[in-house]
Amino acid sequence: MDPIKNPFSPGAGSPPPELVGRDPVLSEARVLLGRIAARRPEKSLLLTGLRGVGKTVLLNEIERLALAAGYRTISVEASEDKRLGVSLAPFMRKVLFDLDRVAGAGDKVKRALAVLRSFVGSIKVSVDDLNIGLDIESERGTADSGDLEIDLPDLFVAVGEAALERKSAVGVFIDEIQYFNHKELGALIMAMHKVQQRQLPILLLGAGLPILPGLAGESKSYAERLFNFPNIGALAPDDAAKALQDPAQAAGVTFEGDALTEVFRLTRGYPYFVQEWGYQAWNVAKASPITLDTIRHATASVVVRLDQNFFRVRYERLTPSEKNFLRAMAELGSQAHRTGDIADMLGVKVNSLGPVRAKLIKKGMVYSPAHGDMAFTVPLFDEFLMRTVPDFRRP
Repeated sequence: MDPIKNPFSPGAGSPPPELVGRDPVLSEARVLLGRIAARRPEKSLLLTGLRGVGKTVLLNEIERLALAAGYRTISVEASEDKRLGVSLAPFMRKVLFDLDRVAGAGDKVKRALAVLRSFVGSIKVSVDDLNIGLDIESERGTADSGDLEIDLPDLFVAVGEAALERKSAVGVFIDEIQYFNHKELGALIMAMHKVQQRQLPILLLGAGLPILPGLAGESKSYAERLFNFPNIGALAPDDAAKALQDPAQAAGVTFEGDALTEVFRLTRGYPYFVQEWGYQAWNVAKASPITLDTIRHATASVVVRLDQNFFRVRYERLTPSEKNFLRAMAELGSQAHRTGDIADMLGVKVNSLGPVRAKLIKKGMVYSPAHGDMAFTVPLFDEFLMRTVPDFRRP
């Protein structure tokens, strides 16, 4: 059991050795890629799911398929402190320069670069700050209004026309898309609406927390007609077993059946945790097969690693009142809970929880699966809180 040959790969966005249980989404993505390249209308995809289900892995895999199909791609990870225009502009420049090197008649690429130059000026950030380096005059009157909902669609249309002229297609991949504000998300939806109306070869692949469909719908009511929202959930028992068994067998190691059952019970089928238990079980095992006793022995190491890294990093970003809210929520169990029940647990009026609740949603720690309900976005976070935080405070 050489640790260097350990096939498992727990990590943020680390590709697993065996991508299982995601064939329907990948098939949907292949159809999207083919239809957009052929200038046929198709809804773009916004993947949704809890932390640790493999959304980033899927996004990266679909980008790989896009590149293999001849797409130019833009890959962005949204964050709370970086705005949409600043995130996209440098990658738009790179795509346009790539298209400019492709043989073909016409001046659509040069025009798109001029529109990009206008766009950069409109978002109140200097060209030098963005490292755009565009030695070209802006196109006055296009993408220079200062209104993102006007300017971003203009930019997307210009890029789409340039790609069409060069017989290419562009895929925009955005992870953690829920971090963009209401105006930015609305501008992105409007941009995709405009390119779809003109059947231009641009698609959007995004990934975000379960609040994403609601945010998109609130931003623009027609969002559900532009996008499909595949829910990326936990793996089924057979798929979780396959994610462990197949990579191990390729390295000459097997798992006993009751060991696989125990891993599923502990992880609830969430891919990140499956990889973590597989990784530690491999390192703990003396020899093949990996047994139930091995899993039980490895669990102590897994819990320490998760508590110190995966969970603790998120917990330390919270204020005392936010931590207290979540600890009370954990006391009620892992499922979704009514905000009123959380208020009763804390001994406060439900309307007093509004500001804390809003901040936790913005930080991506909880979401509302139904009106008035709250649930954790991080699987097993309730167990972490119950074993590491002694209790919650009441007034």
